[in-house]
Amino acid sequence: MNNLLRQISNTPVTNSVISGLYPNIKATNKKISELEHSNALIRLKRGLYVASPEITNTPLSTELIANHLYSPSYVSCLTALRFYGLIPEEVFITQSMTIKRGRTFETKIGQFQYFTCSKGAFAIGVTMAKASNQQFLIATPEKALCDLIATSPSLNLRYTRETKEYLEQNLRLDMEEFYKMRLSIFQEYATIGKKANSIQQIIKLLSKS
Repeated sequence: MNNLLRQISNTPVTNSVISGLYPNIKATNKKISELEHSNALIRLKRGLYVASPEITNTPLSTELIANHLYSPSYVSCLTALRFYGLIPEEVFITQSMTIKRGRTFETKIGQFQYFTCSKGAFAIGVTMAKASNQQFLIATPEKALCDLIATSPSLNLRYTRETKEYLEQNLRLDMEEFYKMRLSIFQEYATIGKKANSIQQIIKLLSKS
């Protein structure tokens, strides 16, 4: 029966989708429980599961899981910067932005953290990317940096020198790639997003390149 789970690959699915794989079984909740206890299914939250990679032979995509776990959302902040190879440190929490209230989920796969973004700023600089043969929503490098600044409570960038030190020393950001970033996304975000003054310092620094 585990062969049926291969049909869903590494995409998170609801109870109803799993039940549809076993139409001849009446007690589908019991079946789902059995699959979970046998580690064929991994529970992400109530009513949402993902098939074990040992069953599907397909690696899990934490980015795709993040999109499904709490939606609408997109992967951002340190997770996105690491995904693009812009910072050297490993990131062990999958960070995302949502228009809902902020939340954190603890799963067998790892921790997923969501920060609140205004509806107006939500769609700015969001794109599709691909990993583990799955597509997911993720911030562009520019938007990820904006989101990171916006969600850092004690961060207040007031001068370009201070901003450069933050990027180089605190984030250890790849500055060569930073100076290739699109100014337009920062400019658009600064008109509607949080921490506009700090984002303006990013704009000033980028404009000098």
